[in-house]
This record gives sequence, structure tokens and C-alpha cells, in this order.
Amino acid sequence: MLKRTWLCGLLLALLLPVAARADEGMWLPLLVKRLNQADMQKKGLKLTAEEIYDVNNASLKDAVVQLGGFCTGEFVSKQGLLLTNHHCGYDAIQSHSTTQNNILQNGFFAATKQDELQNPGLFVDILVRMEDVTGKVLEGITPQTPELTRAATIQQRQRELGNAAKENGQYVAYVRDFFGGNEYYLFVYQRFGDVRLVGAPPEAVGKFGGDTDNWMWPRHTGDFSMFRVYADKNNKPTASYAADNQPYVPKKHLPVSLQGINEGDFAMVFGFPGRTQRFLPAAGLQMTLEQSNPARIKLRDTRLKLWKEDMDRDPALRLAYSSKYANIANYWKYYIGQNEGMKRLKTVDQKKAEEAALAQWIAADATRTEQYGTVLNDINQAYAGLREYNLSSQYVNEAAFGTEIVTLAARMLPIYMAFKGTGPVAPDPAAARKAAEDLKAPVEEHFKDYSAATDKKVFAALMNLYMQDVPKEQLPEVFQTVQKQYGGSMQKYADYVFANSFLTSKAKVDAFLAAPTQAKLEADPGFKTYYSIYTNYLQNILPKMQGLQASLMRANRLYVAALREKNTQKVYSPDANSTIRLSYGTVRAYKGRDAVNYQYYTTAQGILEKQDNSNPEFVVPQKEEQLLTGKDYGRFADKDGTLHVAFITDNDITGGNSGSPVINGRGELIGLAFDGNWEAMTGDLAYDPELKRCINADIRYVLWCIEKLGGAKHIVDEMTIVDNGPNPNASTVSAPNEVDGKTQKIKVKTKKKGKEAATI
Repeated sequence: MLKRTWLCGLLLALLLPVAARADEGMWLPLLVKRLNQADMQKKGLKLTAEEIYDVNNASLKDAVVQLGGFCTGEFVSKQGLLLTNHHCGYDAIQSHSTTQNNILQNGFFAATKQDELQNPGLFVDILVRMEDVTGKVLEGITPQTPELTRAATIQQRQRELGNAAKENGQYVAYVRDFFGGNEYYLFVYQRFGDVRLVGAPPEAVGKFGGDTDNWMWPRHTGDFSMFRVYADKNNKPTASYAADNQPYVPKKHLPVSLQGINEGDFAMVFGFPGRTQRFLPAAGLQMTLEQSNPARIKLRDTRLKLWKEDMDRDPALRLAYSSKYANIANYWKYYIGQNEGMKRLKTVDQKKAEEAALAQWIAADATRTEQYGTVLNDINQAYAGLREYNLSSQYVNEAAFGTEIVTLAARMLPIYMAFKGTGPVAPDPAAARKAAEDLKAPVEEHFKDYSAATDKKVFAALMNLYMQDVPKEQLPEVFQTVQKQYGGSMQKYADYVFANSFLTSKAKVDAFLAAPTQAKLEADPGFKTYYSIYTNYLQNILPKMQGLQASLMRANRLYVAALREKNTQKVYSPDANSTIRLSYGTVRAYKGRDAVNYQYYTTAQGILEKQDNSNPEFVVPQKEEQLLTGKDYGRFADKDGTLHVAFITDNDITGGNSGSPVINGRGELIGLAFDGNWEAMTGDLAYDPELKRCINADIRYVLWCIEKLGGAKHIVDEMTIVDNGPNPNASTVSAPNEVDGKTQKIKVKTKKKGKEAATI
């Protein structure tokens, strides 16, 4: 995350002739024309840079949204119809499910707009514009500026620029740093708070393969769900549901291609990747490999096993915990794969070699030595200090907050602090009552999917590991209570907490919120457990880590600057940070290991080959089995006569890209990105150009699931379907696309049985 050596270094780097790797990089759409357009066109892009990103006219950026702050979606109709992944919509689908009407299990497609389901709290953000504000943020700051002054000045300017761009609440706006704090960009969005569930396949389709196939190729998962965005009568954003809201008319929606794909075809992924750390130094990688990931894996594995025991015994509990289980399991397996990949690919050794070369380059020049000479040593010293406290931090997050009673107790903190007062802030009972009132809706949501008996098992197990694994001198005082009063038995302490805390009962929590008191919180063993952990972390762990992280922040900024200054022939893309990006590449097979060569697509035959109705992960619904056995593929069959289910590309993606559109060279939707492959699980830390793959649901299988399996042809009919035929080298088909209420024509070449294709 950086520029070069100072602001002038950035300008120099941008002017130098460079050769970018087409496959690696999550690029800012604003910079495509300058950095990527020529390379993209060589690979097969037919669009101009302005058709990808334009502030004043409709472009691809207007068709792509951030969903809920955690996933990506794309408009596929002029009526605000939105496609994303099944696992992105999973929580919403589960929230509407009951044991009597289990739409998670059975699937759901709204017959009319009146049947679409509300989702309070779910929103989408649509990018209005982005702007390079590096000069404004860093104005007057020099290498001699004290680090604390630098940080405070930058934070203030970020807030000011973001607040000014909001235009009195009309927009959501913020400034994010890039390249370790060497560049800054402003992002301005419209936020729509009325997002309704339109459809989803049965869980057996949307999650086919379950944890076994997760992060694996080949895949046969129909990982999609559908929502609709609503606006007011003037097509402007609304904060929440209203009966008179109307389907939003997007400036741009993606035409959907039935042509299919071939190996070597251009592919672009547009979305909101969450977080990568490709500038993480060797010491950081080593701490991740040896300390952070093993702790996460161990604690999540413990939680998942205990949850699954109870879920397998109780269908109602399985439904209640299904979304929580899926969320935790996803990155539990990811951390396992990441560690295996780091060992297999010797990622730490590669980074050490890169740092050794950087050290030589720095030492070869007096000016560079003056500016960067202590950087690598500063980094290593900071990580040596962080390793002493990192385990405590991991166990607070994964053990303490892995229990639901602790997370609920943490929600009570604003009430407690308002009653108690802090420092110069006097107690404010009115603020405490307001905080209690604000908690009523979240508490309702919490207890909808909660089992105190299950949580007690998790609490006893995770807190026992916390007590055993974290250095004794760093443990909260509550663990001394366990030792002295309960003989060191966390199970006995759990029995006491869950028998005496009001936090395990919705009725008791509701009663507390109706008449909250400081004394009630101070007497509650669940809250006391949380507060002991919280204050210990705040007083004994966090200050030490913050001091180390402050020195690390400066060292990292200079480290990335030195790398970019040294490697002027390379265009670095910034680490992902949940801002809008695109990556580009091609449809591409790969060799997974010795004698194992993977094809670039899968077909419906693979669903039947994996079918095992005795295993919940590989159940095939009866209707789907009948359709597939009868080869009833309709217009969604490939030219080879099969129904393609998924395909892979070498696009660079990460978490947050889930639901991203996979777009061909003509700007048409060909798939939904939903996963990465096991062999390249180090991708967030180090990119592997040979193994990195993006796993995508073929849009034709998605449409087949909606129309043939789900019986919802009316939803497909709402989309702009483009069928270019098997050989797109002849005449022109015009696909309508709504832009600001007007119809534009997207020209694509096609030939169909020797005749000009009709206008759709």
C-alpha cells in the first residue's frame, strides 16, 4: 500500500514505462485507462475505459453494488433485480425460514413483487464517484513530521473530506488509505436501505458440496440468490422499507449472455474485495503461520464440533444455527488451507529472499540508506514484540467472543458506561435508558437463533482453552476466580454463570432493558466475565500492542515505498480494503499437482456423480435429479449438449468478491464469482500466477435453476438475455439496457443458423 519515496516519488513512478501483470491485481476502476486498458484489450476486452468507469455517464460501475458491506451484487434488470451468491443471502434466507416453512431448505422464488421479503438492516451501496485526494490529505506532511502528528492530521483530513462529500447526508462517503498510507482515495456512494429477497434455490443446490467442497475445484454449486433494490417515487435512496417504495431503476444493468465460454476467453471480475496483505513482511507472515492461524483453527474447530453435535440432534437448532455455522466454517477451512499453502509454497522463505534483496538495494545508496536503512530492522523488532501479545488478542476474538453470552454482554457496555460515567464524563441515566431502548431490536434478533444449552458447552470449552493457552500473566482476573472458587474447573464455572446470568433468557433481558440498572449488570456473572476480559484487554494488552503497531505502521509505509521505488518496472496494485475494484484475466484450466490436471468447467453430470442423499452435503433434490437425468436443459445447454455448472478463471479475488459479476469482453454477465481454489489459499498474502483461480457459477446454470428447477421463468424474462450463438463473428444483436430511463443499444456480433439474430 504505497507510492514511492514521498509524493514526488509517486509522480515519478506513474510516469515511468511499466509492464503490468494482467492476472495479478485488484485495480481501482478510476485508473484503468492509465494502467490497464491496453493490456485488457489484448486479452479480449471490447469496451472502452469510459464504459467501465465514468462519473457522468452510465458505466459498469453503476451495475455493481456492495451488498450489506460484506458481499458484492449486480443489477440484471431495469427493475432493480440483483444477483449475488447464495452464501451472501444465506442469513436473509435463514431469517425468513421456520420449521413449518423452511425456505432455506426448500428454496423460494417470489411469484410477484408483493411476495418479495423485507430484510431490515440490509442495504446496498452504489458508487457515485471516487477521487484521488492524496495531495489534500498529505499536504504539508514531510518525512520529518512526527508520527503521532502525522496520524492525527491525516485522520482529521480524512473525516473532513468524507463529511464534505456526504452533502448533508445525501451520500455515504469516506477516505481510505492505500499502499500503507502513501495514497488516499475518496469514495462516494448512494445507500439504499430497502432490499427485498426475490429468490434462492434449495440449500441442497445453493450449498451443494458443503464444507467438503468449500474452497475446492471441481465444484457443482448453484451459489446464487436474488434480491431487489427499492427506491422512493423519484428513484432516490430510502433508509428502510416503505409500502410505496418502487423498484429502483439502475443507471446500468448487465445483459446476460447465453453464449457460454471457452478456454482463453477474457474475463473481468468487478466487486468489493475485502482484505489482502500482500505487502506483509516475512515476520508478519511467520506470526500468521505459527501463531495466529493455529489459534483460529483450534478455537473454531472446537466451536464447530460442539455446535454440530447439537445441530445434528435437533432440526430446529440446525436451522437456527445454520447461518452462524456456515460463517464460522468458511474461514476455519480457509485458515487451514492458507497455512498448508504457506508451507508448501515456502511463502515465508520467498519473502525473506525479497527482503534480503531490498536490504542490498538500500545499502547500495547513501540517500536510500538514510531514508530506509532501519526499516527492516524496525519491522522485525515490532513483530517480535507483537508475538508476545498476539495470542491474547486472538483468544479474546476467537474464544471469549466465540461465545454468544459474551457477545451479548458486550452489547450491554454502553448502558453500563452511561450509568457509571467515565473520567470527566458524568453518569447519565437518561443515556443509559436510551442505550437500553436501542438494544431491544438486536436482542430480539439474538434470541431468535440462540440455545443457552449449546452456548454453555461452547463457553466451557473455549474459555478453558483461553485459560490454558494464554500466558498466565496476561489472563483476566476472572480466571483467578475460576481457580480459587471452582478448583480450576471451567465447566463448574460455566454451570454457575448460565444458571445465574439474566443474559441467557430473552424474558429476563427484556425485563432488564425495561428497567436497566448499574447494580444489575455488576451483579450478573455473564456481564462480569465479559467486563473482566474487556478491562484486562483494554489496560494490559491493547496499550502494548498499540505502541508496537504505531512503530510498525511507519516502518510498513516506508517498506512499501522502498519496494515500489526499487521495482519501477512493476505496477503494484493496492491491497484490497473493501473498496470497489476490478480484476481481469482469462478462462483457464490448471494443473493442481503431479498427474492432476483440472478442466476449466464442470457439468451437471458431476452433480449426479457426487450425489449421496445420505450425506446432507451432497443431497440432490428429487426434481433436480429428474431434470438432470432426463437432460432437460432447455435453452441453457452448452453447444456441446451439456449443462455447464461452474468454470474457473485466473482472476485475482478475495473475500468480499463473493457475488461479483464475471463479465466477458463485451460487458455481458457470464457468471458469479463465489470461491477460490485450495492450491492457492495463500492468495491474500502472496499471489501465485500458476495456481490462483477464481471459481464461478456459470450464469446458464443459474438461469436453469431459476426457470427449469424453480419454475420462475418470469424472473428470467425480466432480464436482458443475449444469445450470441456459438460463433460471435457475424451480425449484430441489440440488447436493451436501461440508462437513466432511456434505452441504449449494446452492439455485439453474432451468427445464428446463418441468419441475423433478432433484436431482443
